[in-house]
Amino acid sequence: MSCFQTITDYGLRSIGIGKRLLPKTDFTLCEHFTLIGSGMIWNIYFGLIALCTGFLLATLVAVGKNSKHYWIRKPAEWFVFLFRGSPLFIQFFLAYETFVLLPKVGIDINLGFIEITPETRWLTKAWLGATIVLFLNTAAYSGEIFYGALKSIPKGDVEAADAYGMTGWPRFKRIIWPTMLRLAWPAYTNEAIFLFHATTLVYFSGFPAWQQRGDALYYASYFADKTFNPFVPYPILGFYFVLLTLLVISIYGAINKRLNRHLPENQRQKIKYKPQIIR
Repeated sequence: MSCFQTITDYGLRSIGIGKRLLPKTDFTLCEHFTLIGSGMIWNIYFGLIALCTGFLLATLVAVGKNSKHYWIRKPAEWFVFLFRGSPLFIQFFLAYETFVLLPKVGIDINLGFIEITPETRWLTKAWLGATIVLFLNTAAYSGEIFYGALKSIPKGDVEAADAYGMTGWPRFKRIIWPTMLRLAWPAYTNEAIFLFHATTLVYFSGFPAWQQRGDALYYASYFADKTFNPFVPYPILGFYFVLLTLLVISIYGAINKRLNRHLPENQRQKIKYKPQIIR
């Protein structure tokens, strides 16, 4: 079988397109790269969805934690404390067991004029349940990063906005939020990188893969188990994540440059990747 045929057969296998059965013997390097690369689709999916939705919640958490109102500030503080204070691996297992305990037929919600029954069985699947856990986890970490940036906004910027008569939402949208992002972006870039790396934990969690078509680590482990040689599939897996990290750094670097475009060159913050060994 040619490498092109292998890519055609297995390139999109992780999302249900292509051959259903995995190769059993005589594994080629092309099969390693193709199947592990196919699994990366799920890792990118987990990270991208969690990152986009988590960014919005993180902003709300940071604003809530910075609030002067007790009943707004305390829930935000406890949310950050719980998800930053417990290991992500444990969060996966607790979430899975919680979702399993929910009725599989759905939960009745009475809105007064209509009663709806949303399905709950999908929460036990990796594509949704694991994404929810990653979303909440990154929202807590990012919320703390944004909160620190909020506290670091120069008072002069806020006072200047007040002097121009800007209050409430206009002041937040035009002054506070852009400054918060500019100050937080280098640290937030590292959080985004770590989030994509953390998607490999989905393989070890209780969430089952969709129709046994798992992520990149699923295929790397498959090759390692079949060949008893982990020194081929796992370096390939690491290579893919290095490429993904470089892509994230490039995209976030471009956004960082955009956020700091009004500053002199010597005052612009550079993005530096600092790997987190322990979280």
